[in-house]
Amino acid sequence: MKKIAIFASGSGSNAENIIRFFKNHPSVMVDSVWSNKADAFVLERAERLNIEAHAFTKHELAETDGLLNELQNRKIDLIVLAGFLLLLPQKFVCEFQVVNIHPALLPDYGGKGMYGAHVHQAVLANHEKESGITIHLVDEVYDHGKILFQAKCKIDPEDTPEILAGKIHELEMLHFPKTIEALLTESA
Repeated sequence: MKKIAIFASGSGSNAENIIRFFKNHPSVMVDSVWSNKADAFVLERAERLNIEAHAFTKHELAETDGLLNELQNRKIDLIVLAGFLLLLPQKFVCEFQVVNIHPALLPDYGGKGMYGAHVHQAVLANHEKESGITIHLVDEVYDHGKILFQAKCKIDPEDTPEILAGKIHELEMLHFPKTIEALLTESA
């Protein structure tokens, strides 16, 4: 059985979608959810779905090996970043396979500070005709690493950042779990 640890910083709709997708999967399971914010709603979502939920500090992530050791002890096969806003330290990237979802078509509109509404505002400000999602492997640089999958959506002239966010969210819900599944089962 392949084990996933989900890292998230916010409400956790992507995390919940992934948990539900793998609930009765024959070869993949969500082991735990981890957040750098003790009050993140993702932790409550995970507990409601009977998944262990843990909070950690930025210091614990960067300066100690406790979290790294815990994930190793759990025999985690994949760390999934689902709205996780911190740069993952290199020691995690070296030890684990890590996948991220970004709410734009990389390599454009990526990097530090490019998340959520900031991305959608930038895309619209540049009068792009389309946007989308990028699911990619993670390295030690924000929004960098091998692209595994991209999906696009059309931008209409009347789209606001909120409307574009809704379109992007639909793509995330549809494609992120399936891409994770392919990544874990094709390498089995």
